[in-house]
Amino acid sequence: MDAASNNSVEDIRSIRDEVNFLPTKAKYRVYIIDEVHMLSTGAFNALLKTLEEPPEHVKFILATTEPQKLPTTILSRCQRFDFKKIPEQDIIKRLKIICTDAQIKIDEEALKIIAVLSEGHMRDAISILERCSQENSENITIEEVKELVGLPSLEYINKLSRGILEYDVTKSLEAIDDVINDGKDLYNFLWEVIKYFKDILVYKTTNDLKIYSENEIEEIKKLADITEESRLLDVIYLLSNLENDLKWSSQKTIMFQTGIIKACRKQEFSSGDSIEKRLQLLEEKLANLKQGKAIESSMPEIEAKPKDVNRVETEEEKIQGKSVSASSIDVAWKKLIDNLKRNGKIRLYTALINTRINELNDLVWEVEFPNGLTSFNQKILESVENQNELVKEIFKITGKEIHLKYKDGKQKDKPEKKSAIDDLGIDINIIE
Repeated sequence: MDAASNNSVEDIRSIRDEVNFLPTKAKYRVYIIDEVHMLSTGAFNALLKTLEEPPEHVKFILATTEPQKLPTTILSRCQRFDFKKIPEQDIIKRLKIICTDAQIKIDEEALKIIAVLSEGHMRDAISILERCSQENSENITIEEVKELVGLPSLEYINKLSRGILEYDVTKSLEAIDDVINDGKDLYNFLWEVIKYFKDILVYKTTNDLKIYSENEIEEIKKLADITEESRLLDVIYLLSNLENDLKWSSQKTIMFQTGIIKACRKQEFSSGDSIEKRLQLLEEKLANLKQGKAIESSMPEIEAKPKDVNRVETEEEKIQGKSVSASSIDVAWKKLIDNLKRNGKIRLYTALINTRINELNDLVWEVEFPNGLTSFNQKILESVENQNELVKEIFKITGKEIHLKYKDGKQKDKPEKKSAIDDLGIDINIIE
């Protein structure tokens, strides 16, 4: 029984009613419940008594990939067997036996990549092999396997990787155009590029790779020799962030191209001192603090420029760290909304557009929604992440930690209702 589509109490009751019948041919009646973690709470309760005292001729096999979702009352009544992933070498041996019996000709490198793509699952490996044999009755190569599963050609991946590491924007964009013209999915292509950079990093660190041919490893060695480990790490992080942005973008090609151009810019990675050096400097300062020593700044001193008495302060300078006027608050609020749009916080930007701002006191501003505060916008604004984002943006502009209060402009202030206590004519102090 597939518990993903048959997870109700009635489905379990039908099994419970059948277990009393003796088997006709075999020694046992065996019930296999797949994806058992999908059963409802009521279904688990209905199954519990049968599992606790099953008839001698009945065996239950509960299969799941998420045993942590099973109730402890169920787990305590079962013998648990954890199936681990099959090693790649064992998968290759089994595939060779199948190829010999079925008279399938296949390259050794093709078998290796099938074993890697199966991720330890023999069923997936056999399925890939079967599809490859249907497409090609002569000899299966590694290129045909990649083509079948939709992997981009390693030539495109290598070309883009070399363009990024050499800061060559033209070569990188040409590689993207080749992939688009070949009809490959950009998201899958980006994922393969990230894995390729990871493999370059692994090779540079350990000089060991599994799924590549000798010629491909030679190309990886050339890329590893022209770059450093820190540069590879930076590229992997940047491309991983690009992958997250690509999920939600409606203009995937534009987003992909701009992200790759950003990865090709040297200033994206020229952050001055290395992380290790900055951490070492920080540790030294902390040690000096513990010993009571004065900390000398490693930054060069900046001469204070004489203030030009004739220069007129800008609105933003008036706002910084001061009690602001109503007009200055409006300027700050408009700047904050523009910053949200510029930083890509579109949901937060659309929720706050066309709002008005009022200062209640030095620490609280009131945001008024003239067109009404919808439940959808309220949910966005009540998000902890968005609240922190707003406080941070306001601090950048004003230099103060200002908290926001929201007011629905369409809701008229209603008079407070008198309680029954007020009618008694007795003074009562209510302590909250």
